[in-house]
Amino acid sequence: MNKYENLHNFACGLGVSSEYNVPMSRHTTFKIGGNASIYLEVDNTSQLSQLIKFLNENNIEYIVLGKGSNVLVSDSGLDKAVINLKGDFCRVDTLDDSTLYCGAGLSLAGLCREAEEKSLSGLEFAWGIPGSVGGAVYMNAGAYGGEMKDVIFSVSHIDKNGKLGTIKADYLKLGYRHSIYKENGFTIIGATVRLKYDNRNEIRARMDDFMGRRKDKQPLEFPSAGSVFRRPQGNFAGALIEKCGLKGASVGGAQVSPKHAGFIVNTGSATAKDVKDLILLIQNTVKERTGYDLQREVIYLD
Repeated sequence: MNKYENLHNFACGLGVSSEYNVPMSRHTTFKIGGNASIYLEVDNTSQLSQLIKFLNENNIEYIVLGKGSNVLVSDSGLDKAVINLKGDFCRVDTLDDSTLYCGAGLSLAGLCREAEEKSLSGLEFAWGIPGSVGGAVYMNAGAYGGEMKDVIFSVSHIDKNGKLGTIKADYLKLGYRHSIYKENGFTIIGATVRLKYDNRNEIRARMDDFMGRRKDKQPLEFPSAGSVFRRPQGNFAGALIEKCGLKGASVGGAQVSPKHAGFIVNTGSATAKDVKDLILLIQNTVKERTGYDLQREVIYLD
């Protein structure tokens, strides 16, 4: 048996759903990507702990994928295990009047709805961000002046030995699109957030306002990975790209959105190579004409 057959058998013994050769185009917001060698759906902490221990002991590469909203998967696929968190990882638990514990597999939208229903404010900025709680923590997601670091109290994880742990907010190294989990390789399983009571109608109004702005300015009608580039100091990536005349530019099926130049969209037939070539074209053109080095926010998975 090869390593993936061993993994499949081990996973099935844990009650973990396991499938070979799964197209990652089904599991990314770009709708791009070749097959993952093996795709696993995990329902609880006990399963995940044992699975991660097995993967590391057997030197099998793996990634934990949330909603696939900030990634570009290679056309040749992923020769590694892809883990998706389901079941208990999609729950929200109320710890007190202003504190929620949310599983890493929960959609950010689901957490925002839960907070609104409980008249808790602080997450309105995240309404409409198409990711999971785990991904949002990992990247310290933010928009419209808010960031996850504004509400996170602590984060729970599983280390490479399968052991559970928690890191308090002060030690998470939360910065612009960064957290300590980009450094330590641990798997985020959930986060505790502290919010503030507010009038539910006012919370809803702010959420609707932010969503309205997204719909007006962002190309939500096409598959994309969100903002392609990090915000350069003293400027905006979209403004620089537009200034260089690249709005609407395309390579194959990948196009700089005519609606917002900070986005690359899949017009229907884009490959990962198309997107990478377009990103390189943008970076080279912007550097040559403005002097700015645009850094990718989108993560390449191959």
